[in-house]
Amino acid sequence: MAKNKTYLNRRNFIKKSSSVALAVPLMPLANPFNLKYKPLNKGLQVHLFSKHLQFLDYDEMAKVASEIGFDGLDLTVRPKGHVLPENVARDLPKAVVAMKKHGLKSTMITTNVLDGKNVTDRQLLETASGLGVSHYRTGWLSYPEDRNIEASQKIYRKLFSDLESVNENLDLVGCYQNHAGNHVGAPIWDMPPILPSSESKYMGCQYDIRHAVAEGGLSWELDLRLIAPYIRSIIIKDFKWGMKEGKWQPINTPLGEGMVNFTRYFSLLKKYKINVPVSLHLEYDLGGAEHGASEITINREEVYAKMKKDLVFLRDTWSKAE
Repeated sequence: MAKNKTYLNRRNFIKKSSSVALAVPLMPLANPFNLKYKPLNKGLQVHLFSKHLQFLDYDEMAKVASEIGFDGLDLTVRPKGHVLPENVARDLPKAVVAMKKHGLKSTMITTNVLDGKNVTDRQLLETASGLGVSHYRTGWLSYPEDRNIEASQKIYRKLFSDLESVNENLDLVGCYQNHAGNHVGAPIWDMPPILPSSESKYMGCQYDIRHAVAEGGLSWELDLRLIAPYIRSIIIKDFKWGMKEGKWQPINTPLGEGMVNFTRYFSLLKKYKINVPVSLHLEYDLGGAEHGASEITINREEVYAKMKKDLVFLRDTWSKAE
């Protein structure tokens, strides 16, 4: 009990001090994840992954995202991100205020956090919590060659169990992304054994349909069925297989031009009544913006137009899916 009071006191201090310093009321904390999912019948709340606007400052980033039509930003708070972890106490409040100024939600952030005992990670989470952020993506894990997979899963389950406790004290939801390749979680089937519980309000999966289809092929629906109770946030993007430099590999595409069957996917999300924050990623050629470049090689308006096109496709396809 004393430990919980300590966290709450820290959280209240962050919220009060940030509000005084910036002279702007902060966004209220989002409600904890509701395990009794509500049907998504009012359209999606779509956040733009801020990685693709890292050539802009906070105010311009928020202004552009708002004008395009996004509901919020999934802010990069990590090395080489919009907010550097070592500067989180100074810069994250500035970014949140800019987003609020332009009517954007600050629900989601993307981090490299994995260890709640790490001083930098802890400060990042405490600051985010105090500013009203409710969901964050964690860092990625891998399977060391010198340790069998089962042993690694036991270690990672303890890691996420500890992180879940930190999240509970801070009213945060941690989300681990399934990422194609030799990453933990890529096969989907290995994720439930490392996550605390399908009923956890504070630790789960950030489900990425692009990577799920790349790894699952025709069986991605079974993967979704398995991981659905663990999903706490969603990433939207598309891809197709193609030859590049003499090798077959995934090639990222605009939405609707790749292999992801979004109509079927959205129908399943509605069937499972999954109501979680959504982050739109654009990993195809954007003159460097797809990689988070601070300077891009194509006209900015072209980047914005492609963002708008993907957003329109996303919302239109969602509305038509049954």
